[in-house]
Amino acid sequence: MNIKQNLQGEVMVLQLSGKIMGGPDHEKFQSEIKTLVSQGYVDILLDMGKVSWVNSTGLGILVSAFHTLKKNGGTLKICNVSDRIDNILNVTQLKLVFETFNDCEEALASFETP
Repeated sequence: MNIKQNLQGEVMVLQLSGKIMGGPDHEKFQSEIKTLVSQGYVDILLDMGKVSWVNSTGLGILVSAFHTLKKNGGTLKICNVSDRIDNILNVTQLKLVFETFNDCEEALASFETP
């Protein structure tokens, strides 16, 4: 998994690419989230347009990040999800946990709405 940061106003957009599978990805993603929280960025948008696969451990990583941000008064939202990953989120009922959006513009606008 690769992560690129892109600050959009108050929201940090993390552009993820590759596969989210756990192992070294877990450490990398957790430390990224913790660093952002310590810098005051608690509203995070995951752009998953270039993510090809997420396994169960990868979903755990996302849920863990969601709870870390929520605990710190922030929000985690997801955009640009492929049909394949959208299906995984539906089957696991994580669509009830994560707010997902078709594109980044729509997702960024949702952060501004109280």
